[in-house]
Amino acid sequence: MSLVMDTLRISTITEELCDAEVEILAGLFEVKDYKAGQVIVKPGDEHPDNLYILAHGDIEVKIESAGEDSTIHVLKPGDLAGIITFVGGAASDISATLCAIGNTKVLSLERARFETLINSHPMMVYKVMRGVVRNVHGIVRRVNSQSAELSNYIYRTRGRY
Repeated sequence: MSLVMDTLRISTITEELCDAEVEILAGLFEVKDYKAGQVIVKPGDEHPDNLYILAHGDIEVKIESAGEDSTIHVLKPGDLAGIITFVGGAASDISATLCAIGNTKVLSLERARFETLINSHPMMVYKVMRGVVRNVHGIVRRVNSQSAELSNYIYRTRGRY
């Protein structure tokens, strides 16, 4: 359980939670082990509504572009994945493949298990979802920054390599 607790403590989803609330949340997670190259989630998966938090190792986030896989990001411990479907998006919204780089441990939370807290711990659910929003905001800021850098590069080089 200490791996779960240690990972949750570095995640944005628990920033507003007290220790007792983190313990309650920790009891809902399952630890999954993946070997190098093993796929964690991919487009077309049947049950994609889990939230994933990287506990140990690295995860490559890949999308298919022009018939080839392109790595768009590498997740580090504490990072979240599966956010869109976890918060209620359709499985068809999955566009990325998550692939383990080396031996990897991932915390997995089924949406249905998390939803059991709505009646018993509504404020805790609210705080966790605020953490999810903060995480998404960080992703949007990072992508916006990268987009601006790319635009500036293209402008300065007039589109030449």
